[in-house]
Amino acid sequence: MEPGVSNAPGLSQTCRSCYNCGMRIVVAGGTGLLGTALAAALRRERHEVMLLTRSVAHAMGRITWKPDGTAGPWARALDGVGAIVNLAGESIAGRRWSAARKRALLDSRILPTRSLVRAMAERPRAPRTLLNASAVGIYGPHGDEIVTEEMPAGDDFLGHLASAWEAETEPAAARGSRVVLLRTGLVLTRQDGVLARMLPPFRAGLGGPLGSGRQYMPWIHLDDWVSLVIWLLYRDDIDGPFNLVGPSPVTNAEYAHTLARVLQRPAVMRVPAFALRLALGELSTALLTGQRVVPERALAAGFRFAYPELEAALRHELHT
Repeated sequence: MEPGVSNAPGLSQTCRSCYNCGMRIVVAGGTGLLGTALAAALRRERHEVMLLTRSVAHAMGRITWKPDGTAGPWARALDGVGAIVNLAGESIAGRRWSAARKRALLDSRILPTRSLVRAMAERPRAPRTLLNASAVGIYGPHGDEIVTEEMPAGDDFLGHLASAWEAETEPAAARGSRVVLLRTGLVLTRQDGVLARMLPPFRAGLGGPLGSGRQYMPWIHLDDWVSLVIWLLYRDDIDGPFNLVGPSPVTNAEYAHTLARVLQRPAVMRVPAFALRLALGELSTALLTGQRVVPERALAAGFRFAYPELEAALRHELHT
C-alpha cells in the first residue's frame, strides 16, 4: 500500500499523497462510540492520537482534562498538535428533557468547546484546525423539504442547543483557524444508538413506525461517518458546516420496513405519537418530526459514500 492510502471508504483518493499523514491529533470525547471508532481509524492511518478524558489518565495516549470553559494545565498537550476533533457532549436521548437535563446537555457541549478554543488561543504552538461536533437537529422540523447546509437554525430546543454549540467555535475561526462543524445525523451501528435500540423489538417481531412514520430520518453508516470525518480532516481547503448524513434519507416508515425486511420480520406494531409524548415528553419531538437532510457540501466536494443506500448499510452492519 502506498504511504497515506487509507483502507477506509471514501479516503483513498484524498490520502494518496497526503502530507498530513503521521500528525498528532487530539480527540475530545474520544472514549464514546464515535470517538473510539474514529481514534482506531486514525491510528490505522498512522497518526498519533491523544484522547482528552475527565477521568484520571493511566493509559498511554490519554490526558486528563477539566472542561470547565477555561484552558487548564492540560492545554500544554496541544502544542505541536496537527488538529483537534471535539466530540464532547452528552447524548440527547435516554431521559426526559427537564430543565436540569437541558442545562446539562448545554453545558456538556458549551464548556468543552470553550475550553478547547481558549486553549488554542493561548498556546504558542496550538493546532490551527478544529473539527467540532454538532448535529442536524440544528435545522429544526422541515417536513419533507430537502435540508442542506444553507438552511438557518431552527427555533426549537435542539436548534438553540446546536446554534450555541457552534457559536463557541467562532473565536477560533475569527483568529484564522480552520473550523469544520460536523452536523451529524443518526449513526447506524449495532453497538449503540437508534439501530441498537430498535433491534430487540424488531427481532421479536414487535417493531414498526413511530407516530405517522412520515418524518424523515437522516442516517449515516458508522464507517462512512468515520471516513467523512477523516476526509474533512485532510481537506485543508474547506471549512464551515457539513452534514454528516448519507445521501439517501428515508422516512421513519421506510426505515422500519427496511430493517424488518433485513431481519425477515414483520413491521406492523406502530408506536402511537401520544404514547411517545407521554413516555418522553419534549424529547419525543426529536423522534416525531425529523429532517430530510442531505450531505450537499460533501458530495459537491467529491466525497464518495461506501453505503449510500439504507438496505445495504443495514445488511453490512447486521451481517445478513
